Amino acid sequence: MRLTDFWQRMADHFGESYADSFAHDHVMSELGGRTVCEALDAGWDAKEIWRTVCAVMEVPAEKR
Repeated sequence: MRLTDFWQRMADHFGESYADSFAHDHVMSELGGRTVCEALDAGWDAKEIWRTVCAVMEVPAEKR
């Protein structure tokens, strides 16, 4: 998954402003105690991060 696709999906689900806030501030144990941005910076695959966000935040199947 390209980063542009990842960020578009985040914005579509959370809204532009909250997607950025969530990505920078919400620490997820499923990402090794990292935020989305920290996981991306650490080299995690965007697709795996998106799957994790979907599972934890119960993103509806039609948005996955």
